[in-house]
Amino acid sequence: MLYYIYDGSFDGLLTAIYDAYYNKDFPEKIVPQDDFTDNFLISKVYIRTDEEKSKKVHDAILKKISRHAMAGIMYAYLSEDENAGIFILEYLRFGFKVGKIVDSYLADDRVNNINRLVTKVAREKHLLAGIIRFRLLQNNIYYAPVEPQYNTICLLGKHFADRMSDQIFVIHDVKRNFGVFYDKVKWFMSDIEMNKDIVLHENELFYQELWKQYFDGITIKSRINPKLQSNHMPKKYWKYLIEMK
Repeated sequence: MLYYIYDGSFDGLLTAIYDAYYNKDFPEKIVPQDDFTDNFLISKVYIRTDEEKSKKVHDAILKKISRHAMAGIMYAYLSEDENAGIFILEYLRFGFKVGKIVDSYLADDRVNNINRLVTKVAREKHLLAGIIRFRLLQNNIYYAPVEPQYNTICLLGKHFADRMSDQIFVIHDVKRNFGVFYDKVKWFMSDIEMNKDIVLHENELFYQELWKQYFDGITIKSRINPKLQSNHMPKKYWKYLIEMK
């Protein structure tokens, strides 16, 4: 078994794609370093991230396939699925053969595998855009903790920057220890290390209580349907919902 092992970055993944394609290798897996478990049966190739190789793959996708394919590959990568790397390689091998019509082959497993991961990530992105709850901190920064299943918060930066353009905010992926930051000018990604407790603004608890009362007030007790509610708003996202505390 041949495994390609890369540093976990998107550039690293595209470098692995480049090496596999031009070396005519057919690895069984392309995995991030942090997710790799060694096994004496595995032949390992450690990929050194090369921005030039990564750019060549990126540009080739846009030129020979499509921008839509590029977006799909990014979403598949963000899914963090254990097979995402090899699915992307197989999809690109096929895409470079058939070109722009690759996504019309809906019954082909190479296309379907990518579409399945894209659907999962896109669904979570849409869901998080509606259920993220910001708290006003003592320093007048709006802070929203969240633990998404997929690595999706980088897809939310523009959405919230457009809607909260006059506010400084942080969306904190607690599970992955990084976040989206917005400073009223631009949004960017950065690691987060929490070395002290979050201190809420003196008015925050008052507004949280108002929100809970509103939530309770619009509830029609006779129509409460926990199963339907969890279908629309899965319980795995309830931890940081103010109204569910």
